[in-house]
Amino acid sequence: MIQFHALEIPQLERFLERQRSGLSLRGEIDLDLVLRQILQKAYEFVPSESGSILLDDPYRKVANRRENELVFVATFGHASRDLIGHRLSAQYGIVGRVYQAGTPYVSAEVDHDRYFYSAIDEQIGHKTHSIVAVPIYIGKNVCGVLELVNRLEGKAFTQRDMTLLEIFAGYTSFMLQNALDAKRAHELAKRDDLTGLYNDRWFNVRLNEVLGDARKTGREAVLIFMDLDRFKVINDCHGHQAGSQVLREVGFLLKRMVNQENAAVARYGGDEFVMVLPDTTIEQGLKISEEIRDAISSAVYLSSESGFTMPPLNLHGILSASIGIAQHLPDAKSTLPLDAEKNDLLRRADAAMYRAKSRGKNQVVIAHAGEAMHGEPGGDLSELRH
Repeated sequence: MIQFHALEIPQLERFLERQRSGLSLRGEIDLDLVLRQILQKAYEFVPSESGSILLDDPYRKVANRRENELVFVATFGHASRDLIGHRLSAQYGIVGRVYQAGTPYVSAEVDHDRYFYSAIDEQIGHKTHSIVAVPIYIGKNVCGVLELVNRLEGKAFTQRDMTLLEIFAGYTSFMLQNALDAKRAHELAKRDDLTGLYNDRWFNVRLNEVLGDARKTGREAVLIFMDLDRFKVINDCHGHQAGSQVLREVGFLLKRMVNQENAAVARYGGDEFVMVLPDTTIEQGLKISEEIRDAISSAVYLSSESGFTMPPLNLHGILSASIGIAQHLPDAKSTLPLDAEKNDLLRRADAAMYRAKSRGKNQVVIAHAGEAMHGEPGGDLSELRH
């Protein structure tokens, strides 16, 4: 029996998240099943020894397709499980050619094909004779490749096979788009309309879950509170539409950088953002926070024309971030309500952020567990921020 494999859901979601939607794909749709069904249908269209779906990584994707990487997200056939998660530069191979050109390709005998890349065969101990591959689109954009290897019964792939697979590729795009649309509808209630990050309401629910889990596991967590420095300058000098686009770009930057499983990133209102990272030490949280701070201060914003016909502004050296980190050390014997524990954690992170502001901005301040942040704003943040 042929087995069809796919990336685990937490990793797979990354590859179907596209910037145009700004929405994550967590929810009830079985994404790995969708991709395995796509491969099974491709096998029925054009019976083959093995096959793969490769997608580009939207968090690393650049305009020049040649510079991107393709990742095996679903496979079937000989040693195919070993390929799951493997990255392949789009510069190489028949798959790379199809991805770059956005057109289908068939190779009846790869030994005589200048595009064939043999490294994958060498890695998994396989012999490829013939390949047919077609591009996968989401909307009008190429996002990956569907590839079949070695037609059954010892035959070579033909132009007819390529035509059949090209027709099927339209079905593939339709299924992926349906998955995106279903997830988008499921997620809307949890999301901030502007950035696509989680909203503060759902973030508070998620934070309670993280603190509850921490009591059970005894594992440390961190809460990061971030406020953009000099964001008002952008609004005042370039208008609120420019400011809104900058917030979108910051949101996508945060989603790209905070990709830890079970982490949650939210816009907390205005130009404030919060992140909770379960199973994370304060040292790890500081490292991530410094990377975020550096990325925000070094990024170029509004580098392309926006949807409201604003010309590129290429803003650089204006925006930075003040970041506060609160360490959470769980106590399995604690009788404190989770809401109270949550509010204390938010208050400490918020106070640390204000201390970063008062020290000159564009820096990170840590609030260790048990440390009082004297002279800083206090109160119930669930009331202050809503």
